[in-house]
Amino acid sequence: MDKAVADAKARNFEGKVLFDFRLAPDMLPLKNQILIACDVAKFCISRISGLEAPKFDDTEQTLEELQTRIQNTINWIKSVPTNALDGLEEKEITFPVGKQATKTMKALDYLNSWAIPNVYFHVTTAYNILRHNGVKLGKGDYLLGPANQA
Repeated sequence: MDKAVADAKARNFEGKVLFDFRLAPDMLPLKNQILIACDVAKFCISRISGLEAPKFDDTEQTLEELQTRIQNTINWIKSVPTNALDGLEEKEITFPVGKQATKTMKALDYLNSWAIPNVYFHVTTAYNILRHNGVKLGKGDYLLGPANQA
């Protein structure tokens, strides 16, 4: 996201172009890809630990606000004590699937087969949207994020 913001400034265009961009008419735009990735991550930790996840209002309107959303999600996840997840691998987790269905899985399966793949899917889609629009990103940016810029 840092590179997306910098790219918009460098090429002198409104970041809203990226914010609302989608690769296909029936897919969600960049904004939603980021919101969903953040929500899946925080709700995964919340559902397994039993701790209440913070409520975000989904009112972001700029790339910078999406950056804040990402950071707020990371900050909350980092604030969860690691022992809040200890020994809960077999805990039954019931979560929404779509608008009306639910699914139940053991916590470890939920993490490995549902939450992590969903985060990767939406982050990869966000990456592809940015890359398609000329933001200079590569595999290192995807895998290492800001650490790649050092």
